[in-house]
Amino acid sequence: MKILVSDSLSERGVAVLEQGGFGVDVKLKLPKERLLEEIKAYDGIIVRSGTKVTADVIDSGDRLKIIGRAGTGLDNVDCEAATRRGIVVMNTPGANTITTAEHTIALLVSMSRKIPQAVVSTKAGKWEKTKFMGTELYNKTLGLVGIGQIGTYVAKLAQGLAMQVVGYDPYLAPGRARELGIQTVDLDELFRRADFISVHTPLTNETRSLINAQAIRQMKDGVMIVNCARGGIIHEHDLYEALKSKKVVAAAFDVFEEEPVNPDHPLLTLDNFICTPHIGASTEEAQESVAVSIAEQFVDYFEKGVARGAVNVPSVPPDALQQLNPYLALAERMGLFQAQLLDEGIEEVTVEYRGEVTEFSLAPLTVAVLKGLLTPILHDTVNAVNAPFIAKERGIEVKEVKWSDAGDYTSLIRLHVKAGKQTQQTAGTLYNKKEPRIVESNAYAVEVNPEGHMLLIHNVDRPGVIGTVGRILGEHAVNIAQMQCSRPQKGGSSLLILCLDQTPPLPALDNIKSESDVLSARLVDLSRVS
Repeated sequence: MKILVSDSLSERGVAVLEQGGFGVDVKLKLPKERLLEEIKAYDGIIVRSGTKVTADVIDSGDRLKIIGRAGTGLDNVDCEAATRRGIVVMNTPGANTITTAEHTIALLVSMSRKIPQAVVSTKAGKWEKTKFMGTELYNKTLGLVGIGQIGTYVAKLAQGLAMQVVGYDPYLAPGRARELGIQTVDLDELFRRADFISVHTPLTNETRSLINAQAIRQMKDGVMIVNCARGGIIHEHDLYEALKSKKVVAAAFDVFEEEPVNPDHPLLTLDNFICTPHIGASTEEAQESVAVSIAEQFVDYFEKGVARGAVNVPSVPPDALQQLNPYLALAERMGLFQAQLLDEGIEEVTVEYRGEVTEFSLAPLTVAVLKGLLTPILHDTVNAVNAPFIAKERGIEVKEVKWSDAGDYTSLIRLHVKAGKQTQQTAGTLYNKKEPRIVESNAYAVEVNPEGHMLLIHNVDRPGVIGTVGRILGEHAVNIAQMQCSRPQKGGSSLLILCLDQTPPLPALDNIKSESDVLSARLVDLSRVS
């Protein structure tokens, strides 16, 4: 097996590969044209952020079986093209947790004590002690938006500084939060209470511009904000205006929406804004850790068939994968569907298997369910390998139940989820042994193809509701592809499920929710499923 290392990798990582019996070539900064030729001779490639593994590079890799990213982000790898070719894509989530958390605290302290500004002033020959009056962290409230691996470690470090930590993470079980000494609150309360705010979420459609002018208006006067996660989570222009007005007294970024940041960016003109060039993971220890991690993952994959850190395939023996694939798709879509109907952190998940499906190894199916459940908040950091670990880390209890009888179906998977005061369930099956269908949503019998954009409306069972909803969507140019209505009994409540060609704009959703006969309306996005 031959491995191409096309970005800088520590010598120790290369040594792990060579000790595993691989032929390793280190060829850095290859031009695109040369990479297209070189890749043809290799079974695997390891990159950092420099090499772009695009679809045409993947198509040129006739022997390519695995792509490894020594780091977390996969923006430079076309995962869809790799999956289509049957190529495993791996990354090393968690390898830079400590160093990124430490950088967050470093920026927090630097911002609160105005250290960068004081350094510049002192080196210029000034001695401006009164100008650089700082703010103590002691007994202040730190609000964490996202409490994954990095957020958890930031909380631990902040508690060591005697800070009070509150956090928002709808996928963190309350019991796990208590173990961490973090008080979980909703996002609005976090904005109102926090003296300092630090974001630790992936950049998704839901988190883009999560902190904007509206959010900032809810915050304390004089709040300070840190972003070592992803550029774009904080609306940069809105933050600029808030820093100018001193509503936000200071901010510190390691990441920007566009990188490298434009030297003329308005934020760079402000004295109360400090920044670093995306170096949160740039320590010698972290760089060696990601290098060794990806090298060991390559060895495990080729020697044992174990796909640790894989983001695009479940770890299933090849001979069983073909039969299991339709069930894996169903299980993940059910989890993703159910997750978007919850308002609180998941505490308990029970996956009930009935009928012929019980003849398979069920562990990969349960992993697929967990991946779907965790995807809306974790997005690109959760995969078929680390989903069980993340669930355990977050205090989610997972159970499997098997029954030989599937009732009216050949096979049935039923998902029970306990989240705070909510207990919800979804059931699904396969039509023609290959087409996923959701056949139950709580007390409602349905028949839904779980894909694309869906709008679930609970409403009073009265004439005219469907027409009103259709009219509102039509006024906003949203086309209904499919529609289904289910009711347990006449005259009670009913569930209206609309499959839409696109996500409806927020005004359309607000108009629907304002209708007196509409009890609730919830968008479900299944377009991101694997």
